[in-house]
Amino acid sequence: MKRMTDAHCIFCRIVAGEIPAERVFEDEHCLAFRDLHPQAPVHLLVIPKEHIASHAHAAADHTPLLGHLMAAVASLARSERLDRGYRVVGNTGPDGGQTVDHLHLHLLGGRAMGWPPG
Repeated sequence: MKRMTDAHCIFCRIVAGEIPAERVFEDEHCLAFRDLHPQAPVHLLVIPKEHIASHAHAAADHTPLLGHLMAAVASLARSERLDRGYRVVGNTGPDGGQTVDHLHLHLLGGRAMGWPPG
């Protein structure tokens, strides 16, 4: 698999093992780890190992990878016993609240989620 990385990206550096993270799942396409500043009892970040700056930068050929990320989220929700429900959040761009320029999904659970979210 061809893997593009960005040497300045914190998530690419986590994938490379240069920055420690509490990894909870990893396969050849993605990595999941616990958020350092959790917003819920369970707060995982699920990222592709390939550097994609945001959802807006995903191309048609990323479709299988995007589906894989969602399948990983579902599996992680089961393993974290989030049977009462959970939220999946993908922030895109500055107005969407994205703070790290590497596509990532937040898996939040373990408490009731309010609406509207923000």
